[in-house]
Amino acid sequence: MKLHEYQAKELLASYGVQVPEGGVASTPAEANRVAQRLGGTCVVKAQVHAGGRGKAGGIRLVSTAQEAEQAAAALLGTRLVTAQTDPDGVPVGRVLVEQTMEVEQELYLGILIDGSAGSPVVIASRAGGMEIEEIATESPELILRVAIDPVVGFQPFQSRYLSRAMGLNADAAKALTPQLTALYRLFMDRDCSMVEINPLVVTKEQRIVALDAKVTIDDSALFRQPAMAELRDLSQENRLEATALEKGIAYVKLDGDVGCLVNGAGLAMATMDIVRAAGFDPANFLDVGGGADPERVAETVRLVLEDPSVKRILVNVFGGIARCDDIARGIVLAMPKERREMPIIVRFLGTNKEEGKRVLQDSGLTIHPIADLNEGVEVLRRLATP
Repeated sequence: MKLHEYQAKELLASYGVQVPEGGVASTPAEANRVAQRLGGTCVVKAQVHAGGRGKAGGIRLVSTAQEAEQAAAALLGTRLVTAQTDPDGVPVGRVLVEQTMEVEQELYLGILIDGSAGSPVVIASRAGGMEIEEIATESPELILRVAIDPVVGFQPFQSRYLSRAMGLNADAAKALTPQLTALYRLFMDRDCSMVEINPLVVTKEQRIVALDAKVTIDDSALFRQPAMAELRDLSQENRLEATALEKGIAYVKLDGDVGCLVNGAGLAMATMDIVRAAGFDPANFLDVGGGADPERVAETVRLVLEDPSVKRILVNVFGGIARCDDIARGIVLAMPKERREMPIIVRFLGTNKEEGKRVLQDSGLTIHPIADLNEGVEVLRRLATP
């Protein structure tokens, strides 16, 4: 779950990380008042869950409160399209109005979970202000990595190492240690999967300030982070994914046209890999889950059908707790009359597979039963041939 920049900075500030003075506004008049408090010269930032805002016109430097109001009016209520959004963009419901700062040096700093290391890892670079992917591609030698032992936590010597490697002077290095320590404490306390500050700046006064901030909370930990869960902004998420979230369905929208209906996350990922290897693109990741009754299955099928790009559906079910006949009844229940001609490629194994096959054969739907996914690939190819 992503936080908006203003939410992330409020969280950082509560842990003692320094952030610029400012305020969030949902109307142009509110932006004017915040800018007046800051003395007029400030920056107005669209609050969206996407990077690349500056290049897309979502960050505007202004000199007066009136200009801040005009900038907010130009952004609020629009949809911002960046390199990280789809062509429709994402809605701008708030702007962050912040003070400007005299910057001496820009750094990159992030903490994330590294599965290969089995621990949180600090990633830092003196090439702040650039996307971390660009740094890794163009100047990989500038990427610094420090693994943190979860038992002992972040240690001051690790901060000193990063300070030296990034070329910080003594004052800036001294200021960095408490900021990094606080950031790691936030990361662990709030069950984050990522905290990123880009840029983290060194000011003329040798203060270390988070000029931007991204925080992502692990979805699997939200049950014990109710305060964080309340900050979720569903308007920033894909409509189908937001609907799935509200219904408790594991669904991720993808760019292909083969709808996937699978039980089990591992089987779902393997199915998508096979679809891609065959030269097609899956339209979604979807895990029906165990113990799904026909109505629950119907909800997931309707979700797949709401995606207008879906031209065919691949069903790959290993019946266990989720029985094949229940899956079949859910598919029949969900298919509207106008979509009954849509090809549905079905592989059933396990509990009640024969009964599930009979339910689909008697349904009047356009069913293509398969014994294995190699056969399913051949059916996909046949259906794709004009």
